[in-house]
Amino acid sequence: MASESMRKEEIQGTSASVRMTPPKDRQAGSECCQCPRRCHARRAQGQVGFCGMPETLYVSRIAPHMWEEPPISGSCGSGTVFFAGCNLRCSFCQNRVISHERRGTALTEDDLIHRILALADTGVHNINLVTPTHYTDALAHLLERVKPRLHIPVVWNCGGYESPEALARLEGLVDIYLPDFKYVSPELSLALSGASDYGTVATTAVQTMYAQTGPVLFDEAGMMKRGLLIRHLVLPGYRRESIAVLEHLSAILPLPEIRVSIMSQYTPEFATDCPQKSLHRRLTDFEYQSVLEAADRLGIVGYRQGRASATGCYTPDFGEGKL
Repeated sequence: MASESMRKEEIQGTSASVRMTPPKDRQAGSECCQCPRRCHARRAQGQVGFCGMPETLYVSRIAPHMWEEPPISGSCGSGTVFFAGCNLRCSFCQNRVISHERRGTALTEDDLIHRILALADTGVHNINLVTPTHYTDALAHLLERVKPRLHIPVVWNCGGYESPEALARLEGLVDIYLPDFKYVSPELSLALSGASDYGTVATTAVQTMYAQTGPVLFDEAGMMKRGLLIRHLVLPGYRRESIAVLEHLSAILPLPEIRVSIMSQYTPEFATDCPQKSLHRRLTDFEYQSVLEAADRLGIVGYRQGRASATGCYTPDFGEGKL
């Protein structure tokens, strides 16, 4: 839906008894500190963390997806692997069926590797791991095994709330980082995502991501092969926050060497329990255009969305969370 411009406390799934072997660098009794929450849950023993998930890999959807940014989806789609659970509590989440309600199917590491390789064979442009943060240890171990067999990039598609230690575990295993950068305001990030330190954490995260990948790299067809592509969703009533985010990104990263996707797809139907009144309406043309004008002034290079994208029809169908 973008074009080049600018210029869940109960797990509702199947195979709940499937257990995966803990990664070689994790002991069964260890406490989880994979994300900035550092909730210390003993997930390898079946406890759920703040993310709502045990250590077992719960996957909600594996399929080509056509609605990412052009250099990610291309003509054949992005090979998305959606994980259940999340370490954020965004009150307007479009994937709330899997992030909040945690619908998914338990898979062993071998099962998921088999499915990823099969997905790669369909002709997708990349393997796109969506909401993977709370499974960083397990996925790093998996990628060590599967990446030598892949001929396409690996995308880490996350909310931007990542710890430096977790990102260090991914160095050399992830080709493209696709994080959100939602807010700089502690008050707003606490109110809407339950993380007052989001701006500080995301700042370190995107800088670490850029340090790992270096400048964006595209192939002759315009597909992204390596680099950092940051997403920002403009929220109704908060255009000044969006402009502050873009100004912040311009101060902490070399803009010509990254890409920024400024999204207008906010959909109020997913914010039914959100107390902020402005989030119960759609984004206005004025709000979105004013953010794009700020991006132009700052020299941000990247992608913008058409207003027709502000609909729930582009949210994947997760069904009952069963593959």
